[in-house]
Formats: sequence, C-alpha cells, structure tokens
Amino acid sequence: MNMLASPGQLRASFIRWALFTVPLCLLLGFLAGQGGGADTAWFRGLEKPAIYPPPATFPIVWSILYVMIGFALALVCAARGARLRRMALAVFAVHFALNLAYTPVFFGAQEITAALIVLLLVDVTLLAVIALFWKVRRTAGLLLLPYLAWVLFATLLNWQFLQLNPGADGGTGDAAQDRVRIG
Repeated sequence: MNMLASPGQLRASFIRWALFTVPLCLLLGFLAGQGGGADTAWFRGLEKPAIYPPPATFPIVWSILYVMIGFALALVCAARGARLRRMALAVFAVHFALNLAYTPVFFGAQEITAALIVLLLVDVTLLAVIALFWKVRRTAGLLLLPYLAWVLFATLLNWQFLQLNPGADGGTGDAAQDRVRIG
C-alpha cells in the first residue's frame, strides 16, 4: 500500500534529521577551524584589506551559517522520494568538503592563492547546491542565500589579501617572518 506521509510525520522526520545535521555541521566547521587561525605570526604579519571585519565576527557568523546549513541539509534529507534529492546530497557533500578545506589551506598551509582557488570552487559548487536544494525544498535553497553572500565576501577578501601580500604565499616573504632581532 502506497501512503503519503502526514504533515506531522514530515515534521518529525525533519526534526530528527535536524538533530543530527545541525550539530554535525557545527562540529565539522569547528574541527576544520582547528586547522589554523588568525593568531599565527604569519597572519598577524599580513597587510589586512580595508574590508577585513573584526576577528570576533568570524566565529559568530560561521556559527550562525553552520546552523542554517544544517537546517537546509535536514530539509533535503527529510525529503524522501523527492526528485534530485540524492544528487543534491552528493553535490552538497563535495561542496562541504571544499568549504572545510579552506581554513587548513589558508591558515594552516599559508597558501593564499590555493585558498582562493578553493573558495572559487566553494562558490561554484554552492550555486549548484542552492539550485538543487531549491528544487527539492525551496526553503532549503533560501536558507543557503546568506551563506552564499558570506562566501562571496570571503572570496573577495581572500583576493584582496593576495593583492596586498603577493609574497606571503606558502609562508614565504616578509609577512611570514617573525620580527625578532638577535644581537
């Protein structure tokens, strides 16, 4: 017998998924953030773009965005039987892996150019994720729009870091040196 789920069953499925996906996104984001940070001598030595926000902004914004990403993901996960659901989840997995790779590439490996390439891939894959999520559950696509705005801002910021610090890639150049005078 083929039955449609009731609104209550759909809501319960979404809640169960959200209880898994929201903490998972937050945890993975936190773990990726451990791959480097703004408190290194290399980063402190970089010239900062005029649009660089106060450092306290980043954990606040990313926490909010990871919660929204988790809810969007839960909406799609709970959409059993929806056309494009599997493709949306597969593209999301690739996208999220790229997202998580950014911090270790930029801060850990100190590769500004490689991090910019990662961000451009994040931008492109996020557009695909939004389009697919939108087709599965419109609300899921809408929840990702602030995230798109933030990663586009991050891409611009990364590009400006590269323009202002062309010799700092890979931890080389003046920006990577600790300024310690011996003797």
